[in-house]
Amino acid sequence: MTAATLATLPTSFEIKSANLPLVALLLKSTDLDVLMRELAQRFGDEPDFFDQDALLIDLSPLQPDGAAAALDFPALITLLGRYQLVPVAIKGGSPPQMMAALQAGLLPVPDAHLVSGQPKAAPRSSAAQPPHEVQRVEAPARQAAAPAAESTPASPPPSLGALVIDKPLRSGQQVYARGRDLVVLAMVNAGAEVIADGHIHVYAPLRGKAMAGARGNTDARIFALELNAELLSIAGVYRTSEHPLPAHVQGKPTQVRLVATAEGDKLVFDAMN
Repeated sequence: MTAATLATLPTSFEIKSANLPLVALLLKSTDLDVLMRELAQRFGDEPDFFDQDALLIDLSPLQPDGAAAALDFPALITLLGRYQLVPVAIKGGSPPQMMAALQAGLLPVPDAHLVSGQPKAAPRSSAAQPPHEVQRVEAPARQAAAPAAESTPASPPPSLGALVIDKPLRSGQQVYARGRDLVVLAMVNAGAEVIADGHIHVYAPLRGKAMAGARGNTDARIFALELNAELLSIAGVYRTSEHPLPAHVQGKPTQVRLVATAEGDKLVFDAMN
């Protein structure tokens, strides 16, 4: 005879599955000295660019040529920690690399997949490929067994409205709209920087630097009432003043967007009436 008993549910905790958003570092070189120099060049003057972001180290770009290369993971973790990155996971390495990473306390997540549209990325041009790239990743959490019980779906995080700046930005000033769009109602002078994870709208002359899609959002755009920028960047693809703006948008209302081509991603400039 089979007897059934009523399960007792714990009242002090509940276990559910979840998805953890991570920043991903696509490592393209095992030379930590080169990585240290390039991180300093890109983030040395922006100490708050990362804010204790959990990090996945992706070694896939090293394979197969770098499969046998040894990595000093404790030194790598220490180096990344200087930029407020917290390495927690690893993927894409050879068996010896994965074993060394595991011994350093990193969690293997072979089924993690990269997600375009959110992570911060170092500016790049189509002519230069750095030995590392920063992206965002969704790491599927491990499924945990839990007693059968009625569950309440998690509420989505609140969406942030645009950050609005209504005063002129002088040389040396920087504004970063983390996780949202940026709207500037006054002039962005030469030497000033405006950065946003989403779109950038400048309803005034734009003469400084504008970096939209700072976390890799390739759909982000830059809008300026008068375009005379020193540097323009979307999702890390950039154009500097060394390459003059097209004559049809110089000093005019302009939209800047990113377009994928056979030669790679390119910035496209559209005049706005």
